[in-house]
Amino acid sequence: MARPRNAATDAAILDATRAALVELGWSGLSMADVASRAGVAKTTLYRRWPGKSELVVDAVATVFDSLELPDLGNLRDDLEGVVLSFGALLERPETSAALLAVVGEAATDPALQQRLRATVVDRQKHLVVTGRARAQARGELPPDAADTAETARVVDLLFDVIAGAVVHRCLISGGSVDRQWAARFAALLLGGLAAMEATAQPNGE
Repeated sequence: MARPRNAATDAAILDATRAALVELGWSGLSMADVASRAGVAKTTLYRRWPGKSELVVDAVATVFDSLELPDLGNLRDDLEGVVLSFGALLERPETSAALLAVVGEAATDPALQQRLRATVVDRQKHLVVTGRARAQARGELPPDAADTAETARVVDLLFDVIAGAVVHRCLISGGSVDRQWAARFAALLLGGLAAMEATAQPNGE
């Protein structure tokens, strides 16, 4: 029977992976270097991850797993809060370097792109699901339509808009996600969200 994984060892390896990406980039990173930085044998690394792609995606996913949606009593404040937290996360060099590296590599690697979507993107959509459910319970948004496929499309679109805007702001345009920007973004999004949610209702067809 396989021995259980050691959480401290996993954390050391993922920390070492992100540090290596900051210093060396994707092309310079090697499994041997990560093992050396983490103080483990290469065999330990390969027992956990079959290759560099899987390792780097998990290093990215672990960072984003720390992102939480605050419960501040209303949708606007919740949205501003998570946008500010997301922006702060992307300002960390180890986060931005790891994300840019894996996204750039995934552009020409369909298998890596699929793993990135499943491990990072799909896992973080729970933030949108939670935010909508809270807003619906408060009466700020209408309840979900009976069409579950339409609900999934709404969640996907909201995630793309929020994540895309913050990533572009931080990593492409080089701007900061401060409280003023988050407030303006929330106002813009919520102004359109009411109309979009209405189209998902039966009488909005």
